[in-house]
Amino acid sequence: MILQKPYACLLAIVCLIAFSNASAQTKNNTLYTAGHASAFIGGLYDAVYPYTKVLKHGDFGLGAPDKLDGEVLILNGKIYQTQSTGKTFEVKDSELTPFAVVNFFKGKKTAKTAQKLSKIALFLYLDSLLSNKNGIYAIKITGSFNTIKTRAFPPVKKPYVPLADMLSLQHFFTFENVKGTLVGYRIPTFMDGPNITGYHFHFLSDDKKAGGHIIDLLTNDVTIEIDQLDSFLVDIPQTKDFDNFDFSKDRRKEVKKVENGKKD
Repeated sequence: MILQKPYACLLAIVCLIAFSNASAQTKNNTLYTAGHASAFIGGLYDAVYPYTKVLKHGDFGLGAPDKLDGEVLILNGKIYQTQSTGKTFEVKDSELTPFAVVNFFKGKKTAKTAQKLSKIALFLYLDSLLSNKNGIYAIKITGSFNTIKTRAFPPVKKPYVPLADMLSLQHFFTFENVKGTLVGYRIPTFMDGPNITGYHFHFLSDDKKAGGHIIDLLTNDVTIEIDQLDSFLVDIPQTKDFDNFDFSKDRRKEVKKVENGKKD
Protein backbone atom coordinates (compact mmCIF):
# COMPACT_ATOMS: atom_id res chain seq x y z
CA MET A 1 0.00 0.00 0.00
CA ILE A 2 1.29 3.44 -0.94
CA LEU A 3 0.32 6.26 1.42
CA GLN A 4 -0.46 9.66 0.01
CA LYS A 5 2.04 12.32 1.04
CA PRO A 6 -0.09 14.03 3.77
CA TYR A 7 -0.83 10.70 5.46
CA ALA A 8 2.77 9.57 5.18
CA CYS A 9 3.92 12.80 6.83
CA LEU A 10 1.34 12.41 9.61
CA LEU A 11 2.44 8.82 10.23
CA ALA A 12 6.09 9.91 10.40
CA ILE A 13 5.22 12.63 12.94
CA VAL A 14 3.25 10.17 15.12
CA CYS A 15 6.14 7.69 15.05
CA LEU A 16 8.61 10.43 15.93
CA ILE A 17 6.50 11.54 18.90
CA ALA A 18 6.15 7.95 20.12
CA PHE A 19 9.91 7.41 19.81
CA SER A 20 10.61 10.67 21.65
CA ASN A 21 8.24 9.72 24.47
CA ALA A 22 9.83 6.27 24.77
CA SER A 23 13.30 7.80 24.83
CA ALA A 24 12.28 10.29 27.50
CA GLN A 25 10.73 7.53 29.60
CA THR A 26 13.88 5.44 29.31
CA LYS A 27 16.07 8.38 30.22
CA ASN A 28 14.04 9.20 33.31
CA ASN A 29 12.86 5.85 34.63
CA THR A 30 15.18 3.00 33.65
CA LEU A 31 17.85 1.31 35.73
CA TYR A 32 20.79 0.46 33.48
CA THR A 33 23.22 -2.28 34.50
CA ALA A 34 26.54 -2.52 32.65
CA GLY A 35 27.69 -6.06 33.32
CA HIS A 36 26.27 -8.84 35.46
CA ALA A 37 26.46 -8.75 39.27
CA SER A 38 26.87 -12.50 39.85
CA ALA A 39 29.57 -12.71 37.19
CA PHE A 40 31.37 -9.72 38.69
CA ILE A 41 31.12 -11.13 42.24
CA GLY A 42 32.38 -14.42 40.79
CA GLY A 43 35.58 -12.90 39.44
CA LEU A 44 35.00 -11.09 36.13
CA TYR A 45 36.96 -7.94 37.01
CA ASP A 46 38.26 -6.93 33.58
CA ALA A 47 36.64 -3.71 32.41
CA VAL A 48 34.73 -3.77 29.14
CA TYR A 49 32.29 -0.82 29.34
CA PRO A 50 33.46 2.71 28.53
CA TYR A 51 32.13 5.26 31.00
CA THR A 52 31.10 7.32 27.97
CA LYS A 53 28.58 4.56 27.21
CA VAL A 54 27.47 4.21 30.85
CA LEU A 55 26.82 7.95 31.18
CA LYS A 56 24.45 7.83 28.22
CA HIS A 57 22.16 5.80 30.49
CA GLY A 58 22.51 7.73 33.75
CA ASP A 59 24.10 10.51 35.77
CA PHE A 60 23.76 8.76 39.14
CA GLY A 61 24.96 5.36 40.30
CA LEU A 62 27.74 3.13 41.53
CA GLY A 63 30.11 0.46 40.31
CA ALA A 64 33.66 -0.84 40.26
CA PRO A 65 36.92 0.15 38.53
CA ASP A 66 38.97 -2.01 36.20
CA LYS A 67 40.57 -4.98 37.96
CA LEU A 68 38.75 -4.12 41.19
CA ASP A 69 40.90 -1.10 41.97
CA GLY A 70 38.60 0.33 44.66
CA GLU A 71 35.00 1.54 44.42
CA VAL A 72 33.14 3.85 42.02
CA LEU A 73 30.37 6.40 42.61
CA ILE A 74 28.61 8.47 39.95
CA LEU A 75 27.00 11.74 41.01
CA ASN A 76 25.70 14.58 38.81
CA GLY A 77 27.27 12.93 35.78
CA LYS A 78 30.76 12.80 37.30
CA ILE A 79 32.65 9.61 38.15
CA TYR A 80 34.59 9.25 41.41
CA GLN A 81 36.91 6.40 42.37
CA THR A 82 38.10 5.53 45.87
CA GLN A 83 41.19 3.31 45.91
CA SER A 84 42.37 0.96 48.67
CA THR A 85 44.83 3.66 49.75
CA GLY A 86 41.86 5.89 50.59
CA LYS A 87 42.63 8.26 47.74
CA THR A 88 39.46 9.56 46.09
CA PHE A 89 39.49 11.36 42.75
CA GLU A 90 37.44 12.14 39.66
CA VAL A 91 37.78 9.62 36.84
CA LYS A 92 37.93 10.49 33.14
CA ASP A 93 34.95 9.19 31.19
CA SER A 94 37.37 7.67 28.68
CA GLU A 95 38.18 4.89 31.18
CA LEU A 96 36.37 1.54 31.50
CA THR A 97 34.37 -0.36 34.13
CA PRO A 98 33.53 -4.08 34.54
CA PHE A 99 30.28 -3.36 36.40
CA ALA A 100 28.13 -0.30 37.00
CA VAL A 101 24.50 0.51 37.81
CA VAL A 102 23.10 3.92 36.83
CA ASN A 103 19.96 5.93 36.17
CA PHE A 104 19.03 9.54 35.48
CA PHE A 105 18.17 10.57 39.01
CA LYS A 106 15.12 12.69 39.70
CA GLY A 107 14.05 12.75 43.33
CA LYS A 108 10.26 12.41 43.35
CA LYS A 109 9.91 11.97 47.11
CA THR A 110 11.86 13.70 49.88
CA ALA A 111 12.17 13.04 53.60
CA LYS A 112 14.32 14.65 56.28
CA THR A 113 15.42 13.20 59.59
CA ALA A 114 17.68 14.33 62.41
CA GLN A 115 17.49 10.92 64.08
CA LYS A 116 20.81 9.22 64.75
CA LEU A 117 20.35 6.10 62.65
CA SER A 118 22.75 3.17 62.33
CA LYS A 119 22.92 1.39 58.98
CA ILE A 120 20.34 -1.17 60.09
CA ALA A 121 18.05 1.53 61.51
CA LEU A 122 18.46 3.60 58.34
CA PHE A 123 17.43 0.67 56.16
CA LEU A 124 14.37 0.06 58.34
CA TYR A 125 13.49 3.75 58.07
CA LEU A 126 13.88 3.57 54.30
CA ASP A 127 11.61 0.52 54.24
CA SER A 128 8.89 2.67 55.81
CA LEU A 129 9.25 5.16 52.93
CA LEU A 130 9.48 2.66 50.08
CA SER A 131 5.97 1.25 49.94
CA ASN A 132 6.36 -1.10 46.97
CA LYS A 133 8.35 -4.14 48.08
CA ASN A 134 8.93 -5.03 44.43
CA GLY A 135 9.78 -1.48 43.39
CA ILE A 136 13.14 -0.43 41.94
CA TYR A 137 14.38 2.56 43.94
CA ALA A 138 17.31 4.93 43.44
CA ILE A 139 18.15 6.71 46.71
CA LYS A 140 20.27 9.79 47.40
CA ILE A 141 21.01 10.71 51.02
CA THR A 142 22.80 13.99 51.71
CA GLY A 143 23.77 15.72 54.94
CA SER A 144 25.93 15.18 57.98
CA PHE A 145 27.02 11.90 59.51
CA ASN A 146 28.44 11.25 62.96
CA THR A 147 30.34 8.28 61.57
CA ILE A 148 30.88 6.71 58.17
CA LYS A 149 32.81 3.46 57.69
CA THR A 150 33.69 2.48 54.13
CA ARG A 151 35.87 -0.03 52.33
CA ALA A 152 37.74 -0.50 49.08
CA PHE A 153 39.53 -3.46 47.53
CA PRO A 154 43.06 -3.26 46.09
CA PRO A 155 43.66 -4.00 42.40
CA VAL A 156 44.01 -7.69 41.55
CA LYS A 157 45.87 -9.80 39.02
CA LYS A 158 44.91 -13.00 37.22
CA PRO A 159 44.03 -15.68 37.99
CA TYR A 160 41.05 -13.96 39.59
CA VAL A 161 39.12 -15.51 42.48
CA PRO A 162 35.57 -14.71 43.67
CA LEU A 163 35.19 -11.50 45.62
CA ALA A 164 34.06 -13.30 48.78
CA ASP A 165 37.45 -15.06 48.88
CA MET A 166 39.23 -11.69 48.94
CA LEU A 167 37.62 -10.12 52.01
CA SER A 168 40.91 -10.28 53.91
CA LEU A 169 42.32 -7.79 51.37
CA GLN A 170 39.75 -5.08 52.11
CA HIS A 171 40.93 -1.70 53.34
CA PHE A 172 38.59 0.10 55.76
CA PHE A 173 38.22 3.84 56.38
CA THR A 174 36.37 5.61 59.18
CA PHE A 175 35.29 9.25 58.98
CA GLU A 176 33.92 11.23 61.93
CA ASN A 177 31.56 14.22 61.73
CA VAL A 178 31.62 14.27 57.95
CA LYS A 179 29.28 15.79 55.38
CA GLY A 180 28.60 14.02 52.15
CA THR A 181 26.30 11.97 49.93
CA LEU A 182 25.20 8.35 49.87
CA VAL A 183 24.39 7.09 46.39
CA GLY A 184 22.52 3.81 46.23
CA TYR A 185 19.61 1.57 45.40
CA ARG A 186 17.09 -0.83 46.81
CA ILE A 187 16.64 -3.49 44.16
CA PRO A 188 13.91 -6.16 44.47
CA THR A 189 14.51 -9.90 44.79
CA PHE A 190 13.13 -10.72 41.35
CA MET A 191 16.16 -8.93 39.84
CA ASP A 192 18.66 -11.13 41.70
CA GLY A 193 21.58 -12.34 39.59
CA PRO A 194 22.18 -9.54 37.10
CA ASN A 195 21.89 -7.05 39.97
CA ILE A 196 22.77 -6.89 43.67
CA THR A 197 19.40 -6.99 45.41
CA GLY A 198 18.48 -5.21 48.62
CA TYR A 199 20.24 -2.02 49.69
CA HIS A 200 23.61 -1.04 48.23
CA PHE A 201 25.29 2.32 48.92
CA HIS A 202 28.55 4.10 48.19
CA PHE A 203 29.71 7.33 49.86
CA LEU A 204 31.34 10.56 48.69
CA SER A 205 32.30 13.38 51.05
CA ASP A 206 31.40 16.96 50.18
CA ASP A 207 35.07 17.81 49.66
CA LYS A 208 35.38 14.85 47.23
CA LYS A 209 38.35 13.48 49.20
CA ALA A 210 36.73 10.47 50.88
CA GLY A 211 34.51 7.65 49.69
CA GLY A 212 33.97 3.93 49.33
CA HIS A 213 31.41 1.18 49.79
CA ILE A 214 29.31 1.64 52.93
CA ILE A 215 30.05 -0.84 55.72
CA ASP A 216 28.49 1.05 58.64
CA LEU A 217 27.31 4.53 59.56
CA LEU A 218 25.53 6.74 62.06
CA THR A 219 23.50 9.57 60.58
CA ASN A 220 23.13 13.00 62.11
CA ASP A 221 20.95 15.28 59.97
CA VAL A 222 20.15 14.00 56.50
CA THR A 223 17.83 14.56 53.55
CA ILE A 224 16.62 11.50 51.65
CA GLU A 225 15.56 11.76 48.01
CA ILE A 226 13.85 8.82 46.33
CA ASP A 227 13.36 8.02 42.66
CA GLN A 228 11.18 5.01 41.82
CA LEU A 229 12.08 3.44 38.48
CA ASP A 230 9.76 1.46 36.24
CA SER A 231 12.08 -0.64 34.07
CA PHE A 232 15.57 -2.07 33.88
CA LEU A 233 18.10 -2.88 31.18
CA VAL A 234 21.04 -5.26 31.52
CA ASP A 235 23.94 -4.85 29.09
CA ILE A 236 25.54 -8.31 28.92
CA PRO A 237 29.36 -8.51 28.52
CA GLN A 238 30.36 -9.68 25.06
CA THR A 239 33.48 -11.57 26.22
CA LYS A 240 34.73 -15.16 26.22
CA ASP A 241 35.07 -15.04 30.01
CA PHE A 242 31.38 -14.25 30.33
CA ASP A 243 30.44 -16.85 27.71
CA ASN A 244 32.23 -19.52 29.75
CA PHE A 245 31.21 -18.34 33.23
CA ASP A 246 29.47 -20.92 35.44
CA PHE A 247 26.13 -19.49 36.55
CA SER A 248 24.96 -22.71 38.23
CA LYS A 249 26.47 -21.70 41.60
CA ASP A 250 24.20 -19.86 44.01
CA ARG A 251 26.15 -16.76 45.06
CA ARG A 252 23.59 -15.14 47.34
CA LYS A 253 25.61 -15.91 50.48
CA GLU A 254 28.74 -14.57 48.80
CA VAL A 255 26.96 -11.34 47.89
CA LYS A 256 25.84 -10.88 51.51
CA LYS A 257 29.41 -11.35 52.75
CA VAL A 258 30.77 -8.89 50.22
CA GLU A 259 28.08 -6.29 50.98
CA ASN A 260 28.71 -6.46 54.73
CA GLY A 261 32.48 -6.84 54.40
CA LYS A 262 32.45 -9.91 56.65
CA LYS A 263 33.32 -13.55 56.07
CA ASP A 264 30.44 -14.73 58.25
